[in-house]
Amino acid sequence: MKEIVVLSGKGGTGKTSLTASFAALANNAVLADCDVDASDLHILTQPEVQLTTPFISGNLAKIIPYECNGCNLVSHKRCIQHCKFNAIKTTDDGLAIDPALCEGCGVCVYLCPNNAVKFNPRNCGEWYSSKTRHGPMIHAKLGIAAENSGRLVTLVRSEAKKAAQQINADLILVDGPPGIGCPVIASITGSDCVVVITEPTVSGIHDLKRILELTNHFKIMTFVVVNRFDINRDNTTTIKKICFASDAKYVGKISSTDEMTQAQIAGKSIIEYKKCKAGKEIEDIWFHISTWIN
Repeated sequence: MKEIVVLSGKGGTGKTSLTASFAALANNAVLADCDVDASDLHILTQPEVQLTTPFISGNLAKIIPYECNGCNLVSHKRCIQHCKFNAIKTTDDGLAIDPALCEGCGVCVYLCPNNAVKFNPRNCGEWYSSKTRHGPMIHAKLGIAAENSGRLVTLVRSEAKKAAQQINADLILVDGPPGIGCPVIASITGSDCVVVITEPTVSGIHDLKRILELTNHFKIMTFVVVNRFDINRDNTTTIKKICFASDAKYVGKISSTDEMTQAQIAGKSIIEYKKCKAGKEIEDIWFHISTWIN
């Protein structure tokens, strides 16, 4: 079983469209959307949710008003003094913790002389097991202002592997998060290869270099695709040179086309939407990648 992770330096580069296209071309695959902060692979795959599970991660402190006496002013509300995140405020009803500011460190629980602070598990979102026309799909939604996205990404990948084992799948296709942060590292660690989709712009080249440094650090086979290559052919040539000078493999380019947007509006990948030049280019890219990893 192989695991392919599709990455980009920023949102809007074409990462999800490319992943959905690969899903339409692959056989016997499981899909995983690891862009948990802003997942949108479901727009193009239209999954039917089979199972919804809460994502519990970390803890959230809560003060019980009738058990809190403000430390009788002797310790001068030691929880406020020692909270490094300014999450504890004085209200008309006493002390209260702002859940958006609480980092779940537990210092208020430890210091409270009256045991007036409860430390409950924090619900940070949901993850889903679904079926699509391309096969099983594991995806998730991180709660508003919730953290631990890296942990949720790891959970999604783990459940995708379980789903792949159940159906004896040959491939796991991962729509990864943009950038190079913690969620990206959680997405690519232990994967078989990474496909980076970039654009021929100054920022695109800069982002590509950062991602290549990351994949090189983890020694992961890396393929590079240039989307909308014809908006700046000179920069496309520069990207090719960057690939040739590194261990990354340049595997193709995709033309600018309104049909890609039309396919998104229709809730389909460009492969499913209609025969066109961009679709043929993606088919060629997929052929090169599948040849390398098999």
